Amino acid sequence: MADAPASRRPSADDLLVLLAVGRTGRYTTAADELGINHTTISRRIAALEEALGGRVLTRGAGGWELTDLGRDALAAAETVEAAVTSLAADRRRQLEGVVRISATDGFSAYIAAPAAAQVQREHPRIAVELVATTRRASQQRTSLDLEIVVGAPQVRRAEAIRLGDYCLGLYGARDYLAEHGTPESVADLERYPLVYFIDSMLQVDDLDLAPAFAPAMHESVTSTNVFVHVEATRASAGIGLLPCFMADRHDDLVRVLPETVSVRLSYWLVARAETLRRPVVAVVVDAIRDRMADQRDVLLGVR
Repeated sequence: MADAPASRRPSADDLLVLLAVGRTGRYTTAADELGINHTTISRRIAALEEALGGRVLTRGAGGWELTDLGRDALAAAETVEAAVTSLAADRRRQLEGVVRISATDGFSAYIAAPAAAQVQREHPRIAVELVATTRRASQQRTSLDLEIVVGAPQVRRAEAIRLGDYCLGLYGARDYLAEHGTPESVADLERYPLVYFIDSMLQVDDLDLAPAFAPAMHESVTSTNVFVHVEATRASAGIGLLPCFMADRHDDLVRVLPETVSVRLSYWLVARAETLRRPVVAVVVDAIRDRMADQRDVLLGVR
């Protein structure tokens, strides 16, 4: 069926409602953000579609997604938002909002958190929410603005940006190595237990590394949380395969076989294109990139 002809000029308020729904993918989340109820959101979208003469949203597997007409309307809505924001008398209040980020435990603590703190110092009205988890990029990022994942992601309707690399190495506690000896070759590793992820619960293919270089190592303490890996290794549970930027912070950990076992992985940022255009999100992304550049040698385990 052909779209009906537009009957009136679209309302700026309706466009701003579309902007909120387009960024979050959910009526309820947009309603909370705008301080109105779900019914009003639905009514505003219906009014906008009537004015434009066609559908601006379609139901997807993970929430509401923009149609081609919706993307055109979203661009207009961003112009409206920019115009409204520019009216603020206090320029520092222009950037205001919440940015929610999903990232791995280590990245959240040592990259995202300092970056968020920097943003908050410069823009006190921006709040950053960090959801620490290690998983593949979601195909339905309805409640997230940014996702940080390990390895190049396969995503649809989103942009993937490479942030930079980091390295993992094998580490043992000084006391543990003094008691059990330090492995001198990969073949020696079969005598040592491994501290790493729970194999059956590991969701990230790029982190499925241990069998590649040490198939004979048996598991010791395993966890879905990399901070547990670090602390178990420090407590002499075995040899840990740890991110260098986390392990090198501890004087009681010694890297073993550094020339033989060095695994280089990459961090990627995933977000919807329309989300990346939001000024508050762009500021956070810039801060994360700055932190990645500042910590490059640390991330790569360069002493």
